[in-house]
Amino acid sequence: MAGPAGELPNLLAANDFELFQVPQQFAVDADAVAQRWKQLQQLAHPDRFAAQASAAQRLAMQWSVRINEAHQRLKDPLRRAAYLCELAGHPIQAESNTHMASDFLMQQMQWREQLEEAQTPAELDALKLDVRTARQQALATCENAIDLQADWPQAVEWVRRLMFMQRFEQDIDRRLDQMDL
Repeated sequence: MAGPAGELPNLLAANDFELFQVPQQFAVDADAVAQRWKQLQQLAHPDRFAAQASAAQRLAMQWSVRINEAHQRLKDPLRRAAYLCELAGHPIQAESNTHMASDFLMQQMQWREQLEEAQTPAELDALKLDVRTARQQALATCENAIDLQADWPQAVEWVRRLMFMQRFEQDIDRRLDQMDL
């Protein structure tokens, strides 16, 4: 089935960057991604196909899901970095590859210790700020590894570090919630 502007039939085969017409790199223009998302949503919105056969309606729903999944990956720096690594043939394999650099393992142990010892929301907020600062630095390093060096093994390592930091921030938030009770 041909879609509006002849664009929809190719959506399912394109990678996220092609789909959103942005360069395949870590640094993306968030406004361009948001604008393209709106355009694609208008093209593929299931209501546009309500009067067509059920096959066309199902296809429109697939397009809409595909567009939303790509949008979620592109707007999230961690998911975008992991996706770029996969596209380059370097999957993250977070479940099966648990190797981490010793300096980061030491950092993790220090943060965990601080989390366990924290007695006040202020201490947890300070820890969270420390982790967020480290996360911003890790994102910059990851961007450099991907966009400037095309160093995929290094990018994979930094994505895995970022995954830990994201989970650890969630642990801090849970601990803060417990203190609020």
